[in-house]
Amino acid sequence: QVQLAESGGGLVQPGGSLRLSCAASRRIFGFNTMGWYRQAPGKERELVATITNGGTTNYEDSVKGRFTISRDNAKDTVYLQMNGLKPEDTAVYYCNLLIASYNHWGQGTQVTVSS
Repeated sequence: QVQLAESGGGLVQPGGSLRLSCAASRRIFGFNTMGWYRQAPGKERELVATITNGGTTNYEDSVKGRFTISRDNAKDTVYLQMNGLKPEDTAVYYCNLLIASYNHWGQGTQVTVSS
C-alpha cells in the first residue's frame, strides 16, 4: 500500500497562485501515472491534470495554460503549480497514483479562491 501526503493548499485571492505537492510513502517502480483531481461542494470529483513517469501530461480544458503539473521521479513526488486562480477553482484537491490498475488517493487539501 502506498500512502500519498499532500501539502500546499490554502486561501488565495483571485488571480493568485498556489503550488500543491504530493509525496509517496515509498519508492514507485514501473509504469505509473500521478495526478490531481478536485471535488467542489455538490459536484463530482473531476480530473485536473495527470503525468506519467515518462513525463506525458494531460490537462482538463479549464486549467490549460494556467496550471502546470510536474514530477520528480527520484523523490516520488508530484507537483501542481496553479496560476491565475479563479473562484471556480475552489475545491478539495486530491492526489492520485495509478499503478497496476490500482488507484491510490491522498486525503485531500482544500484550495479556496476568494477575495
